[in-house]
Formats: sequence, C-alpha cells, structure tokens
Amino acid sequence: MALRRGRMAALAAIVAAGAILLAGCSGGGGKAAADLDGSQLLTIPREDMGTFDQNFNPFSNPDFPMTQVAIYESMLVFNPADGTTTPWLATDWEAAADGTGLTFHLREGVSWSDGEPLVAQDVVTSFALQKEIRGGFDYIDTVTAVDDLTVQFAFNTPFSPALLDVGQQIIAPSHIWDAQSDPAKFTNPEPIGTGPYTEVTNFQAQSFDLLKNPHYWQPEKQKIAGVRMLAFAGNDGANLAAANGDVDWAPQFMPNIQQSFVDKDPEHRFYWFPTIGSTISWQFNTTKAPFDNPDVRKALSLAVDRDQVTSIGMQGYTKPADCTGLSGAYDAWRDTSVADSCTWTARDLDAAGAMLDAAGITKGADGKRVLPDGTPFAFDFSVGTTSSDWVSVGNVISQNLAELGVTVTVNARDWADVVSSYENGSFDSGIVWSNNAPTPYQFYRGVMSTETVKPVGDQAFENYHRYGNAQADALLAQFASTSDEAGQHAAMNKLQALFADVAPVVPLFPGPEFGAATTLRFTGWPDADNPYASLGAPKARSAVLLLTTLEPVTG
Repeated sequence: MALRRGRMAALAAIVAAGAILLAGCSGGGGKAAADLDGSQLLTIPREDMGTFDQNFNPFSNPDFPMTQVAIYESMLVFNPADGTTTPWLATDWEAAADGTGLTFHLREGVSWSDGEPLVAQDVVTSFALQKEIRGGFDYIDTVTAVDDLTVQFAFNTPFSPALLDVGQQIIAPSHIWDAQSDPAKFTNPEPIGTGPYTEVTNFQAQSFDLLKNPHYWQPEKQKIAGVRMLAFAGNDGANLAAANGDVDWAPQFMPNIQQSFVDKDPEHRFYWFPTIGSTISWQFNTTKAPFDNPDVRKALSLAVDRDQVTSIGMQGYTKPADCTGLSGAYDAWRDTSVADSCTWTARDLDAAGAMLDAAGITKGADGKRVLPDGTPFAFDFSVGTTSSDWVSVGNVISQNLAELGVTVTVNARDWADVVSSYENGSFDSGIVWSNNAPTPYQFYRGVMSTETVKPVGDQAFENYHRYGNAQADALLAQFASTSDEAGQHAAMNKLQALFADVAPVVPLFPGPEFGAATTLRFTGWPDADNPYASLGAPKARSAVLLLTTLEPVTG
C-alpha cells in the first residue's frame, strides 16, 4: 500500500509555536480582509509535519508539501473527483495496439523555471530516477527520447493501466538531476520545476512561501501571487488556525466541522468531503503468527463495529467498508454479489469467537484469550499521534476487541516512527491507506501481489503487511493484459472474490477527501457542483488544477 500521509516528522510542542506564528496573519499571507489587493498568499496548513526541512527532492521526499503539486508537474493530470483526465506537459499520446507501449507528445513552449526548455530527455531521466530511488514501473522495459518532444515507453508485458500510471509521474529536469552524484540524497533546496509556483522564499522551520515561476507555460493561470505553507504537529493546531481564519484552505480532519468552522463565517466558509479517497484498512503483519492465518484476520474483523468506527472515530464523514475493499472510490467496479455473500465485515462476536476458538485462541478463566502456547493474545495498533481521527478509530477497535477477549493497545506515537515500523516490518497491526487510482488494479496489487512483498528488514513502500498470493498475480496479469472492459471486469470480479476469501487486510471505510475552505480571500474553489479538482488535494497531483484556477479577492 502507498499514498502515505507524508513522512510525518511531527513534534508536538510545535503546535503552540504555530499558534504564535499565526497571531499576525488575520488575512492569510499577512493581509487583513479589508486590505486585500491581490498580493495575498494562499495559506495552507500541513497538519502532519511539526517542522519543515528544506528538501524538495521529488523522488526521495515526494510527500514534502507542494513538491509534486506546485513545483513539479506530470504529462497528464487525473482528477478523481469527476474521473476526467487533462493533458498537461503532454498534449496527446498513443498506446500500442497490443498494450506493450505508449508514446507521449510533449507540449511545445514549456520551460523550466530557470528558462531551459522541457525536452523528452527530462522524461527519460525522471523515470530512471524514480525506478532507481523508489522502485516501481517494473513493466517498463525502456524509455526513449525519439526527439525533443516525443518520448516512447516500451513495456516487457501488456499493461492496460499504464496510461495514468506513467502519465502522472512527475517530470524533473535532466540538466539538474544528471549532475547529481547521489540523487537520492540531494535535498534540492532551490528546486527547478515547470509548475506554477516554484520560487522558495522565507523558508523557516514552521513556514515557507512559494512564489510564481517566472517562466510558467500558463502565465494567464497564475492568478494568485503564491502559496504559503504552515507546519503543525497535528490536527488540533491546524484546526485552530482554520477556525481563527488564519488559513484559506484546510485539507485535514476537523471534528464537528459545521460548528467549529463553517458556523463561524457561514457566508464564506464551506466544506466538501467526497469519499473518493483510498480505502482505509486495518493491516496485520502477516509475517507474525497468528496474523498469518486468514481466519484470525477475519475473526478480528468480525469483532469490529464499523458503525461505531465511522460515526464515532470518523465523525460520520464516511461509511463502513465491505469485504471487497472497493466501497467508495471504486463503486463502479464493485461486485455486489461478492459483497452480499461475504460476512466478515459485519459485526458478529459469536462468529468471531468461534473462529478464534477453532484457531486455538481460546478464553481463559479471566475472559482473556490466549494463544495456543498459553501466552496472551495481545498486540499493538500503531497510529500517528497527530491523526486524531485515526487515533479515535483505534480506540473504538480496542474497545470492540476487548469484548472478544483480545487486548489491542493503541500505540499512538510519532508518524515517522510508525511508518518506519511499517516499512521494516516490525509492527503488529496498524491503520493504513491504500493505492488510489482510476481502477482497483493498484489497490489489489498493493495488498496481494507477490511482486510487492519485501522481506522483513527490507524497506517496503507498499504492502507493509507483506502478503502475497500467486492467484492474485495471475488475475492482475489478466486484467493488465487487456483493454477490453468486459475482460477487465471479469478479472476484477475474481480479484474481489479472492480478496474476500483471503482477507489480506481488513477494510474499515473509504477514505473521505477532507477539504474545507473560505472564499474570503480567494474564489473559484471546487465543490460538489463543480468538482474540477478534489478539495482535499494539497497532497495530490490534481491540486495543480486548483492552483491554476483560484483567483484572489481584491478590496
């Protein structure tokens, strides 16, 4: 699984520092509402980073704020809010008839922020670096610059999901990156990009500004003066900033958002939480017994009250998931016959207890369950302390499992530590996000493909639970080998049935795209009536659509 909430290096004491920083920012970017002249900066909190480290490396540090949004761009942009694809650095493309390649035609007249032209070699370099530093794109055999504006991808196997997979990879300048002796460690403090806002200024531990790219290929769309990012070590500080009117865009979880945010200025404030995000699941480290037993995973799932998880832990902002893992973002692919026939995502303590009994995990005289060797069945639920919504989810699960006689300890700590334990395979269980793409292919690949399994101790960027299934490999290959819609649905239905049978992870709910904003200083926001981008998009590629649409309010 991927699409992490960032490399969450949070320092709790910084919340207070962030509040002090914001004390003079009554109008966003230092402008009071009555004095708006169009020069105000779009101010956005980052709720999962207590401090900023000036590292804009798009390959080794891709989750750093605005790196893959305002600075670096991709050949196309997919908008999950309405399912549309917008040509971006490329104007058009062709797929090989047999599905074994793609050819992209780059847009003429695009320059990097240092004035150098965008050329096909930049694409070649970017894919080489991505594969070297983070892996992936195993199906790509070669990337060739045919000429300055044409780049050709040859695959080692037919791969129908490739268009958006390849097309959304960010592109970096070869004339900068080819000169780096160790590109993975290059911090790239003064990035050169093609995006609308590339000029780093006023960089501090808790804030930095990005001003206009002087050579942007769409200058008419640079209507806002720039972006200001603010660091917060958790939702609480970021939510206080939003409630006080110190930020323009708040893409984080807010409890009681109507009362705590909207009602303070209903004329200008609104929120939009579509469930187009990735599936949020409870993952178990399948390299540790008894989590290697699918019946144990299903039993633990049966003990979870998903109505409580979504209504209490998630404030009613989403809905329970079913055992296909496709509720929400992938409803069009969901096989209702599989969902209706599967029971392990509906709470049933009696059935859960029977399954644990059959696995030799029985209740002692004190009502607590013990493993076959007599040791207590007790384990951790790892979660970042800054994510108050997911901590609440963990608390609900812990209380639910206590009724089954299983002790689950919510181990809330720094997200960087949590993610490290996921990546090296030392964790017991935890809450995890999943791949989010136009089709469920990437979701199922990330939770069941043997290709994504790393040995414990090796760094994993997805499939932290380390489960692989050869049957899933075959079905994924079947899906990827055809562009025929009926053939893809047939393979996907079988993948859903397999997922329901083996329960590699336990789906909890489709992840809502948290997004709240105010029109006091900027207008043109997306919403349910105009979903041209996701309002929860500062961490997603489609945010560039928003940055190139918003307009400043002037007094």
